[in-house]
Amino acid sequence: MGRPLRADAERSVRAILEAAERVLAEDAGASMEQIAEAAGLTRITVHRRFANRQALLEALAVSAKQQLLDAIGEARPDSAPALVALYRVTANTLRVKSTWRFTLSHATPHTTAAAALWEEIDAYTLELMTRAQNEGILAPDADLDWTRQVYYALLSEALNRPGTDQDPAAKDPDALAALVIDTLLHGAGPHA
Repeated sequence: MGRPLRADAERSVRAILEAAERVLAEDAGASMEQIAEAAGLTRITVHRRFANRQALLEALAVSAKQQLLDAIGEARPDSAPALVALYRVTANTLRVKSTWRFTLSHATPHTTAAAALWEEIDAYTLELMTRAQNEGILAPDADLDWTRQVYYALLSEALNRPGTDQDPAAKDPDALAALVIDTLLHGAGPHA
C-alpha cells in the first residue's frame, strides 16, 4: 500500500465514494462525470483519484466492507453475552448496509483487499454463531455455515422489507435488528 493521503485528498476520496454510492444507487450506469458532479468535484479530480470506473467500484467494495468490519468491532462482540453481541452486531451492520445499499447489494469487484475483508467478516460472524451455540442460544446441532447464510439473507431482507419507504420508523436499525434476531432464533413458529 502507498503512503497515506493528505487530509484534503482523503476528504475528496471520501466525497467521491459517498457520491458514487448515492448516484449509482439511482443509476447503476452513471458516468464518472455524474459522480464528480454529485461530489462537487471536477471530473479531473475524480480521475486523479480513480483511473477508471473499475477502480472506483473496487474502492467502493473495499470501503463498504471495511465499514462493515468496523461496525462489527464497534459492537464489541467479545465483551458481551452472545445474544447481546448478536443484537449489537446486527444493528450496527444494518446501519452500514443502509448507507452502502448499492455497493453491498450488487456484485462489486472483489479485489484481494475486499476478499480479505469479507473473509474477516465471515470469520467474526462464524465465531459469534459458535459462541451463541455454546451459550445455548442456537441448537447444539445447528449447521453454523447454513445459519450464517440465513443470517446474511435476513439482514438483506430486513433492509428491503416492503413498506419501509413509506414508514421511516420501519427503517430503524434497532427494530430491524430485533426482527432479524427473533426470526433467526425462532423462525415463524409459535413462541413458547
